[in-house]
Amino acid sequence: MQAAQVKAFLEAQMNGVKVEVQGEGCNFELTLKSDELAALSPVKRQQRVYSHLNPWIADGSIHAVTMKFLPGQS
Repeated sequence: MQAAQVKAFLEAQMNGVKVEVQGEGCNFELTLKSDELAALSPVKRQQRVYSHLNPWIADGSIHAVTMKFLPGQS
């Protein structure tokens, strides 16, 4: 799995979210920029992102994900 795939997928699934992805293979670091996500609790933010990534986690395409959340830049 490539970082560009993860970026494109998340941006398509999560309207208004800018995603920066570092890593390759099965380990990724995500920086997500969104006012909506930044307003949620840390657990809710992660749940929102994992809800999209779970199929890839389940099949082993993604093993580890770290996330950083920032307010969007209007």
